[in-house]
This record gives sequence, C-alpha cells and structure tokens, in this order.
Amino acid sequence: MNTLGIYEKALPKNISWEERLQLAKSLGFDFVEMSIDETDERLARLDWSKNSRNEVSQAIVKTGVTIQSLCLSGHRRYPLGSVDPVIRGKGLEIMAKAIDLASDLGIRVIQLAGYDVYYEKKSVATRSFFIENLEKSVALAARKQITLAIEIMDDSFMSSITKYKRIKKQIPSPWLQVYPDLGNLSAWPENDPGYELELGKGSIVATHLKDTLAVTDNFSGKFKGVPFGEGCVDFLGCLKTMKSFSYNGPFLIEMWSEESPDFKEEIKAAKAFLLPILKEAGFNYEYES
Repeated sequence: MNTLGIYEKALPKNISWEERLQLAKSLGFDFVEMSIDETDERLARLDWSKNSRNEVSQAIVKTGVTIQSLCLSGHRRYPLGSVDPVIRGKGLEIMAKAIDLASDLGIRVIQLAGYDVYYEKKSVATRSFFIENLEKSVALAARKQITLAIEIMDDSFMSSITKYKRIKKQIPSPWLQVYPDLGNLSAWPENDPGYELELGKGSIVATHLKDTLAVTDNFSGKFKGVPFGEGCVDFLGCLKTMKSFSYNGPFLIEMWSEESPDFKEEIKAAKAFLLPILKEAGFNYEYES
C-alpha cells in the first residue's frame, strides 16, 4: 500500500510538532514532510538541542505519524555550486547538519533542491562545484544510511529525470536517487512526462503531487499555488505510467497553505481531486474524505 503525506507548509506554521502531526493524522495523512528552507527560522532547526529533537521524536511516537522526508531548500541561499568558497562551505555545513538531524529523527530521505546555484549566474564552473560537493554530501549521507534524492525542479538545471540520470552516472551511489515532482516535470515543454517517469524506474524514492502552469515562449510558468485540476499536469497519465512499473513509494501532496485560514478546506479539496485519480490509476490506498 502506498502511503500519502502532506508538506509541512500546507499546515499552520506556529504550532508544535505534536499538534502538526496530530492535525495531519486527523486529515488522513500517514506522514509529514519537514521543511528546512532558506529562512533563518527554519535553518535554525539544524541546530536543535538534544531535548528539542527528543520532543519531536516523542511526538512521532505519540501520534503514530512519521516525518519520512525532509525538504532541504536552504541550499537556494547557500548553494553547493556557488563560485564563492565561503558560501559553498556553508552549503556543505548545512548538508552535514541536515543528515545528522534526519538520523536523529528517523527521517529516511532528504530531498535536495536541484539547483547548482539559484541567485547567482549559472556556468560550467557552478555545475562542476555542485557535482563535487554533491559527491561529498552523498558520502556523508551513506555513513548514516540516509538517502539523498534530487527533486525535479522549477529550474532548467534539473528540469527532468534525464538530467538527473546524467548526474547519477557521475555519482553512481545507491544513496543518491530522484524525487520527481509531477508538476515541475510536466511544466517544461521539452519533457515527455511519461517517458521521463519511465527513466526513473528503480530510482524514484518519493513523488510530489502538485499542479503547475506550463512554461511557454512568452510565460515563465507557474510552479506554486495552482489549484489542482487547473494546470497542465495529466495526473492520471503520470500515475498510470508509475503503476505500470510497480512504483510502491509514497506520494506527497505539496501545498503552501500554512497562512490560510481555510487550510483544512483547501487540503480536503486537494484530496478530493487526487484520491479518485490515484484509485483509477490502480494505487492501493485507504481513501478518506
């Protein structure tokens, strides 16, 4: 049975982890994906004390809802491919701390944002630095048995599983895998989503479910906040493709409703749209309204 999770940023921001996990449970989810983004507030989680980590671990045990994955987007601010050695060093420090945090909390997968750099100009050098430091990161993760999974992004550097596979050839480690986002994968016009997903067979450790508006010659696309069913993603086609190669991993609904007073209704609407499609595609999940 495939599990279904919810992104932390879909749930209220200023609540305890026990409250967050309990809320996710009440909404019918199996797990929550934690966010370590580029804000000082969330980067500070990497320096949580032992007591703080124990509180989160106890909340997991008490609620029965796990934190299976960690979305590490803090590298937008401190990219592994930066031409500035100080920034690259900070990026590696963030990675090492994230791996330790994941190990302490029982998190299995760290989702890496597929950017060589985000705010800097891209170049052959930024790609080279990224590969060099990703290899170091994979070695650190392997020691703690943590999987690093590159997300297919809203960025041309990692816009397809084809591009992930090129990096995988350079770093052929079982601790480096791919985390496709069906919205991001579908938004790039050069991609054939079904073919791309088939390329990921055996390498996909989790899947983000969200809708997007496609990139065109005159439009840069919209990668966040698109209501399900109003974008370009052929969810049934993508999910049937994944079912054809016996994908058994988790699905994660990615939303950004943490400051919305109607977050529950928005999450329920997303589930009402997605769950029948998952069922039609043949995935075995206990569907809750």
